[in-house]
Amino acid sequence: MNRIDRVANILIQLQSKRVVKAQDIASRFEISLRTVYRDIRTLEEAGIPLIGEAGVGYSIMDGYKLPPVMFTLEEATAFLTAEKLVEKLTDTSTKTAYTSAMFKVRSVLRNNEKDYLENIEDHIQVIDNPYLPKGEENNHIQTILQSISLKNIISINYFANHNQKDTKRNVEPCGIYYQGNKWYLIGFCQLRNDYRNFRIDRISGIKVTDIKFSKLHPTLKAFLKQITKEKELFTVVMTVKKDIISYLGDQKYYNGFVSQKEMGDKIEMTFLTCSLEGFARWYMMFGDSADIITPQTLKDNVKKIALAISKK
Repeated sequence: MNRIDRVANILIQLQSKRVVKAQDIASRFEISLRTVYRDIRTLEEAGIPLIGEAGVGYSIMDGYKLPPVMFTLEEATAFLTAEKLVEKLTDTSTKTAYTSAMFKVRSVLRNNEKDYLENIEDHIQVIDNPYLPKGEENNHIQTILQSISLKNIISINYFANHNQKDTKRNVEPCGIYYQGNKWYLIGFCQLRNDYRNFRIDRISGIKVTDIKFSKLHPTLKAFLKQITKEKELFTVVMTVKKDIISYLGDQKYYNGFVSQKEMGDKIEMTFLTCSLEGFARWYMMFGDSADIITPQTLKDNVKKIALAISKK
């Protein structure tokens, strides 16, 4: 990227947040802090009213209006692709908000770019996996995100899968994440006096209360990293015949797939799993074409399950 384009993109980045750190700019464009300072000085000389505070970052003076942002064809196509994902992977309220935003994006495109998106739109699709169970449709994501921003406690009606009971919880929401075709809420549950994961499709009702919470919760990234460390993971190594590898499909990822390497007519596969019992039951689907190398405990689990089946 040449310097003119970089300075223009730095200006766009400064418009995207109230305060932008110099290090964030340096990391994005892979440049030194000295270069960042020089580019900022160029913007100031061009008449952009920037406010810089040591140790905080840069911001554009409040009230200063800049010309509308223009998108490249590649950026507009990325928005279109994201729209397809939002349509399939989020809730109704988020879909509605994103659709509204896309109208605004399209409104600033040139006519040839609008024509391009219309032509390419039917050539991008996100297809649901028919074999994965679907939760009930809900409109909770935007409500949860707003309560996180405002630091309001939410009251939820939640179906707990472990005891098959409906419960009412007051939760201090920390964040949401998407995993395995489901959205999850992480929050401090006042009923359990601890952090809990809640599958959002199991929340039948949600209300944002007027009660504020002041407790400083860990970031979502830090929390996910911590719970990953707390899980006891087992390393599984096995060899699988090449001709059945394709049948494992995405299930290998759900069972902790890490890596694989060829060994003649077989593939050696390595997994990290938190449940040897669950892995053993998955293994039995193709066990006649695979050999467990380690651990011995997994072999014992498979034998135990097979023996119980043979007695029936």
